[in-house]
Amino acid sequence: MKDSYLGKRIRGGGYAVRGAWILLKTEPSIQVQAIISVVVCIAGLYFDITKTEWIFQVFAIGLVFSTEGLNSAIEGIADFVHPDFHSKIGYIKDVAAGAVLFAALTAVIIAGFIYFPYLFPSFFS
Repeated sequence: MKDSYLGKRIRGGGYAVRGAWILLKTEPSIQVQAIISVVVCIAGLYFDITKTEWIFQVFAIGLVFSTEGLNSAIEGIADFVHPDFHSKIGYIKDVAAGAVLFAALTAVIIAGFIYFPYLFPSFFS
């Protein structure tokens, strides 16, 4: 079963779980995002947000985690390929960080749409 289709998928899933654990353990940016995600989920429970709002919130969290992970991988590859400063490597790393910024801003906007009506109900009535 080790080399079967199912065995390879199970092994691949194990690599993915290990990679996610490595990110959470070693990357400060992911750790900050994890704390923010827990706080936002507690807020979701407190305000009893709707199912649709939960969907958007979970999507936003996943988007930020995914782009942070890809950014970390890109930076790791770039540093491995060219450990010294190089303008093209700097450009690549800046673009990857920019993608994280877009994801984070998207998440903040989604959070605003979800939580502003709960935080400022008189403004929205």
